[in-house]
Amino acid sequence: MFDIFLMSLNITLIQTDLVWENIDANLSNLEKKINSIFERTELIVLPEMFSTGFSINPEKVSETIEGKALQWMKRIAQSKKAIITGSLALEEEGKYFNRLIWMLPNGQFSYYDKRHLFAYAGENGHYTAGNKRLIAQVKGWKINLQICYDLRFPVWARQQTNENEAEYDIIIYVANWPERRSHAWKTLLAARAIENQCYVIGVNRVGNDGNDIYYSGETMLINPLGETLYTKVKEEDIYTFYLEKKTLEIIRKQLPFLKDGDSFLLSGRNGN
Repeated sequence: MFDIFLMSLNITLIQTDLVWENIDANLSNLEKKINSIFERTELIVLPEMFSTGFSINPEKVSETIEGKALQWMKRIAQSKKAIITGSLALEEEGKYFNRLIWMLPNGQFSYYDKRHLFAYAGENGHYTAGNKRLIAQVKGWKINLQICYDLRFPVWARQQTNENEAEYDIIIYVANWPERRSHAWKTLLAARAIENQCYVIGVNRVGNDGNDIYYSGETMLINPLGETLYTKVKEEDIYTFYLEKKTLEIIRKQLPFLKDGDSFLLSGRNGN
């Protein structure tokens, strides 16, 4: 029973509307939603730029690591005794980053800076790209953390196996992905699950942003076979689910495809 407990994981996904470039309103709304979670949860996943919406005005909306949004994450993680992850617009040494925070209940955190900046919307003209992946660990699970547009670049997500051992078990994409490209969102999430034999989680927002771009959500949980276990369209939702590591191990044992993958080394690896 103890081993089973260690290798299981309870995860909560929050699909929400966001108030455009209003940090206080978003943190207040999200705190109410998080406080409504009564199920046991060990990881809470929020969308990309959850405190502002996807803004390319970092001079206006970004904060430092001492800012209210990151301090809010510390407080909520401690009070819920759960890890919280999502991305923020953050400033450091005069540069701006779309930075995913992996906040532990003890106040320690790791981060991942978005590698692929969305040039189509001008993100690359305002933010600095990261160059290191972050693979976090919790309860025997290894989790690859990525942001939105990264989804279109499979090499950045590709498993790099070591003696037939998978590099990670879950990949999480936090996003502000517009409805007009929802077919690509759903297709690519499933592809990442199949090709990497892992669970894939995509957490998206809903509603209209300040540029009148509409987001239909379609937050998804997909299993290593590419099958959709959960999705929600065009409405806010809070969904908590349970993953059992043994299920993943059985799939990988019965279908040992990862060992046949091409050998390569991706620069910019980082594990925490």
